[in-house]
Amino acid sequence: MSLLPFGELPVHHPRRFVPAQLDLGDWSQIAPLFDALIARAQPCTSVAEFERWLLDGGELAAALDEEGARRHIAMTCHTDSKEAEAAYLHFVEKIEPELKPRRFELAQVYLAHPLRKQLPQARYEVFDRDQALLVELYRPENVPLETEDAKLGNEFNKLSGSLTVTFRGEEKTLVQMGRFQEEPDRALREEAWKLVAERRLAEADKFDEFMDALVKLRHQIALNAGFANFRDYAFRLRGRFDYTPADCERFHDAIAAEVMPVQRELQQRRSEQLKVSSLRPWDLAVDPLNRPALKPFTDTAELERGSQVIFDRLDPELARGFATMRELRLLDLANRKGKAPGGYQSTLSEVRLPFIFMNAVGLQRDVETILHEAGHAFHALATRNEELYAYRGAPIEFCEVASMAMELLAAPHLDVFYPPAEADRARRVHLEGIVGVFPWIATVDAFQHWLYTHPAHTRAERRAAWLALMDRFGGDVDWTGSETARANLWHKQLHIFLYPFYYVEYGIAQLGALQVWANSRCDPAKALAEYKSGLALGGSRPLPELFAQTGCRFDFSRATLKPLTELVRGELAKLT
Repeated sequence: MSLLPFGELPVHHPRRFVPAQLDLGDWSQIAPLFDALIARAQPCTSVAEFERWLLDGGELAAALDEEGARRHIAMTCHTDSKEAEAAYLHFVEKIEPELKPRRFELAQVYLAHPLRKQLPQARYEVFDRDQALLVELYRPENVPLETEDAKLGNEFNKLSGSLTVTFRGEEKTLVQMGRFQEEPDRALREEAWKLVAERRLAEADKFDEFMDALVKLRHQIALNAGFANFRDYAFRLRGRFDYTPADCERFHDAIAAEVMPVQRELQQRRSEQLKVSSLRPWDLAVDPLNRPALKPFTDTAELERGSQVIFDRLDPELARGFATMRELRLLDLANRKGKAPGGYQSTLSEVRLPFIFMNAVGLQRDVETILHEAGHAFHALATRNEELYAYRGAPIEFCEVASMAMELLAAPHLDVFYPPAEADRARRVHLEGIVGVFPWIATVDAFQHWLYTHPAHTRAERRAAWLALMDRFGGDVDWTGSETARANLWHKQLHIFLYPFYYVEYGIAQLGALQVWANSRCDPAKALAEYKSGLALGGSRPLPELFAQTGCRFDFSRATLKPLTELVRGELAKLT
């Protein structure tokens, strides 16, 4: 029985180069295809023949990426399944290490090929740049280190996914416990919050062990590639051609200057409305007027139906895409024991269809998550007919515009889940969340800058660095009695462990999404058309051009942040 939530999926394009019955978990069957590609390269005598060679290489890459995605999906849906774990680890340990040198070899062949310079320059500009980067950074001695990194990440996922508490006689996952932070009973919130914090702290030493090992591994990877530290290596690895670490540090400063005053205003308002002398960590998610928690749906079937109605209202093409996902069971939305934490959208690259994974428990945040991941899914669907596989994905900074803008574009339709007054309240919660996420992004990103530019740090120094950032970006929250939880709060942020330096993208993209939203307030139809137009480009153009096509500026300076912060502040003033 398959551990995947979906069954057989329709073929988008019959395979031309990859054999239909190939076992993509058996390297002895895969290797000859790379050999065949290498052998075919030099005999290419025309641009058309060379482009066909590139498409065949992309077909193989898509098939392999989908195999890896399917195994990752099965593992995250069933972290307690030895079968799913074994299949995933087999791919990580036996297939991916073999792929890296072969992809490097193909990139070398491409870059040295005499026909490369005859390819249409505008069409292949980004592909050319990315292949050159792959060759620049590849080091065979890093392959086993990267495999070890992935295995440590799997162990982190297993630990995080296994954590439960017994609350008032019932076993609950930590995700399920989140809903109690919206309950009006302050004593209940405190009890629930402390129980979760204590459960995480019970594993603090293990989380720190993971981080110790990961920092050491990643620093060695950077040294092997000729970089002084992993931060500088990671910026290059992530293809950050259009901004630098210094730009990110200026972004942190802009958030401190423009967003933190609004965050403190909101915290002061919350404290006054709750009638408490100081905000505690368990006061941050509850409705400040002590109204019952927003309950947008009772089960995930209702969440699916409501989301469909929103997309039906927004745009027929988007609506068809979501309906297809529902029909093909490409959604696994409900939280359950043994399921990895978090949410993601994964593209099945060969069938060219998106899959959404999340942990819904009936919160407003779940509505935001399904809209967010649907934005990613619409991005994948918008590029289905792009034949060059490398262009069916885009830089993360722009991928997150697709998702975050969808949250904002869908916000006028939250009445699908709520009566009018509660819909306004949900919109306010969403906008307050946007204000609050900027400081958290700055904290997580700046922490990673520190981690990897101080690779020999001790655990005590790491805690001190984190606490200094909490002082700068944490706002006015009283952590008295919970100081240890505050010092270890970063343990809950899976990006720090699994996806180093993948977090500032959320802040950059949020600025793009807010610009799409600002545009939609003037001309909704034009803003949505520009949004879809940008998504359809995939990764075929550099970041500034992707933003421009979507009606936005690629800029995350104080000059861009200030008016958008004022727009959010003004909108919040209208909402109760």
